[in-house]
Amino acid sequence: MNNKNSNKTETSASHKVLSVIGIIICIILIPILIINITLIIKSRTNSDDVPKIGGYCPLIVLTGSMEPEIKDGDLIIVKQIDGKDVEVGDVISFFDPESTSNSVLTHRVTEVIEENGTLSFRTKGDANNTEDKTPVNADKLVGIYKSRIPGAGNIAMFMQSTAGLVVCVVLPLILFVGYDVIRRRRYEKENQKDTAALLAELEALKAQKAEAEKSASSESDEK
Repeated sequence: MNNKNSNKTETSASHKVLSVIGIIICIILIPILIINITLIIKSRTNSDDVPKIGGYCPLIVLTGSMEPEIKDGDLIIVKQIDGKDVEVGDVISFFDPESTSNSVLTHRVTEVIEENGTLSFRTKGDANNTEDKTPVNADKLVGIYKSRIPGAGNIAMFMQSTAGLVVCVVLPLILFVGYDVIRRRRYEKENQKDTAALLAELEALKAQKAEAEKSASSESDEK
């Protein structure tokens, strides 16, 4: 009986550990998946704007122009802001005025320019030797840099690929469902074993009782 109880305890503990691991994986992957899907849908429905969630824009850094503060592969969080609130020294994200593909850059403001009622910013990447050639008009402003998650940009890009969806979403779900099926089958088998053991004990007790009654009957007959 002690061995059975210890085995049950070990099995229960392993089940709890695996369940906790599965929950943690879901907590990590599901929000990232939801954010990715939201960004993909918004980018497809409005390709001329940067997808935003509650006034914040998650952006993936593709170059090292802002190193060492911001690195290639980081995921940065940019807050939507009015151009009038931008100051020299702020790190801003903006549509590249020299690009025709709506690419977004994140550079530091070196000068705020106001001419004839028009607001613009001169910018420079921290790792670049020279300032950007063309000033950025305020209407090209995406937002101001607030924080970063090191390396998360690479993960987000991978998850947007077919292989990433398979590895980070489909495979964990299959493993989680498979584990749950195996766990349920083991639980049913253990219950069947316990039931069979109880029935065997009952049969043994019945046999002992019948034997005791037979012995008692024999003794009374001899008297």
